[in-house]
Amino acid sequence: MNVARTREALASALASLRASGSTALVPTMGFLHEGHLSLVDRARDLADSTLVSIFVNPLQFSPAEDLATYPRNEARDLELLRARGADVVFVPGVEEMYPGGDPAVTVSPGPLEERLCGRYRPGHFRGVLTVVAKLFGLVRPDVAVFGRKDFQQAVLIRRMARDLELGVRVETGPIVREPDGLAMSSRNAYLSDEERAQAAGLHQALSAALIRFGEGESSAATLLSTVAGEVARFPLLRLQYADLVDPEGLDPVDPARPGSVLALAAYCGATRLIDNVELA
Repeated sequence: MNVARTREALASALASLRASGSTALVPTMGFLHEGHLSLVDRARDLADSTLVSIFVNPLQFSPAEDLATYPRNEARDLELLRARGADVVFVPGVEEMYPGGDPAVTVSPGPLEERLCGRYRPGHFRGVLTVVAKLFGLVRPDVAVFGRKDFQQAVLIRRMARDLELGVRVETGPIVREPDGLAMSSRNAYLSDEERAQAAGLHQALSAALIRFGEGESSAATLLSTVAGEVARFPLLRLQYADLVDPEGLDPVDPARPGSVLALAAYCGATRLIDNVELA
């Protein structure tokens, strides 16, 4: 496995990869878990070679967010990726990604930023799209793989690649969950034992709404009330939002229909967690 830390080293590694055929990119911020590694598996199925990036992107954090304390463990990440069969890992520093400082030109998410998490994290998705666009430019992958847990992010990246004709096919991998249903996330490391036990209530809330939909309930208000009521049963959880949206444009949906996405964000103690399910 080749570890590249500079643009020059990345270009050299990519020259070898391209000689072998197609390339898949899996962008990450590190502190990897099985959810990330499942995306590496997916990437290996989709292309001849797999490149994983590890970069904690400062552009997507507000001053009040956890950039300085975001969990990191590069040595462990590299061992996991080596065992999973990644061909190249790109681990740039901030100066390598943004050699002139913060970029003067960034990628606007447009009106889709005003939905779901974007309402509460102004500037976040501009930072996400900008760094992903830079990675697409540096790597020129045939396909890029993202996780479904960050649902709005995946929708925006797919739209960016399509609307700006970037020539990258964007694929998503399913949410990987702990045995109690909690979606795997690097931020789960922040949770105390008590918080960790109650965090599973988020998936229980989504599952309760999914059951009601399966029983014939189609009112968005009723399904969202079900989610809110379930979350309220856990004292350490504080629901920030729960929305039922169309999976392409993120527009509110009512009545609910198969394929609609029920998404939420909530705080467990001081830690913000997100999750979603597709109605079926």
